[in-house]
Amino acid sequence: MAAAASQSIVKYPPIHKMARQLLLILWSLVYPVVVLLAAPFWLLKMFRRDGWGSGLTERLGLYDRDPELEKSGAVYLHAVSVGEVLLALKLIEKWRTETGDHFLLVPTTATGMAVAKEKAPNYVRVIYAPLDFGFLIRRVMKRFDPRAVLTIESELWPQLITQTHRLGIPIGLINARLSPRSGRRLRKLRPLVSPFLKLLDHVGVPESADLVRWQALGVSEEATVLTGNIKFDPAGAALPTRRPEFADMLSPFGNAPIVIAVSTFAGEEVFLTEAIRAAGMTPVIVPRHAERRQEVAAALGGKVILRSQFRPPTADETFIIDSTGELRDWTAHAHIVVIGKSFPCAADSGGQNPTEAILAGVPVIAGPHMANFEPLVSELRDAGGIQIATTREELLQALKSIPPGQPENARQVLEKHTGALLRTVHLIS
Repeated sequence: MAAAASQSIVKYPPIHKMARQLLLILWSLVYPVVVLLAAPFWLLKMFRRDGWGSGLTERLGLYDRDPELEKSGAVYLHAVSVGEVLLALKLIEKWRTETGDHFLLVPTTATGMAVAKEKAPNYVRVIYAPLDFGFLIRRVMKRFDPRAVLTIESELWPQLITQTHRLGIPIGLINARLSPRSGRRLRKLRPLVSPFLKLLDHVGVPESADLVRWQALGVSEEATVLTGNIKFDPAGAALPTRRPEFADMLSPFGNAPIVIAVSTFAGEEVFLTEAIRAAGMTPVIVPRHAERRQEVAAALGGKVILRSQFRPPTADETFIIDSTGELRDWTAHAHIVVIGKSFPCAADSGGQNPTEAILAGVPVIAGPHMANFEPLVSELRDAGGIQIATTREELLQALKSIPPGQPENARQVLEKHTGALLRTVHLIS
């Protein structure tokens, strides 16, 4: 009788499998509505970012290449926008030298697609990420037959995870940082995310604290591996390089030190420009989104020169870098780099990546809101590798008084992430 009872029990699917099936039904009802409601705003955004003509039909799994010409067995890398695409390309370069694999690079945004197409080598097939409908995911997976599917930095899509798992393709997250704040939010949604996280085969995390947070959400202990942060691995980074064309643009602005404010958000451009000028230095502003060029110009009273429409300055005009994918090499021309999205006046907060400036050997100043790059920023601060300024007066003082050895101290902090690229490759290979 006990045996019969036991047999009756195992006929039922595990609770997490039942939950996943129910959640997928809910997702199939909600997601189409979200797509329809978001479509006008999404299309407008794509238009502003010059996304037309970039193969948007690929979001529906339609391609202009004969299926028989597609190479199977690629490593599928899902990357959202420019930052994730550049990170993926950095990983791909190292991965290729280790294994000889070929790759599918799958951006979500128009700007990410533009950078991917411009910078991806010929052994990388670039396609738009399909919408997260089950039939589309199956279509894409059967067309390309990847040997592994990896998403960059905690991108979680229910159908992508489920359908890939059902097809027997290993799936995972790489460089999967999970901040304390995000961890707390996801813990509240654990019943919704855990059934999908249990399907992940590999989760490579930057810090030991990330191991704990992912496992608390339902990722298996066997799947989670401490790899270090790919972003901060100096061994695999293409170093910022001075370009003659950039030097020619900066030369007419005079001999004052160049301060480049990178990845700024609304509210920061005026604050930073005024502070940099008050310090007797030349401000160069790089907005986080190039399409904000006119908004930034208006905020600065129209006294700007756009990189896209360059002309020599005729007065106290601010140079605006309204391009995509050039930030790394612009930092090589700076005397100081100020990190955007980090000051109290910013429309958004959390900070941006200081690594490129550090690798360029340039002193870095940031605002107090750098939570997206913890614990790195705290380690940099403790080691004397970065200055944090909250007020205008603190920013002026920081600009005028760069501590001796700051760039060297910052570079030493990055050294602990050396090998993150190789460990990530080995995690999958």
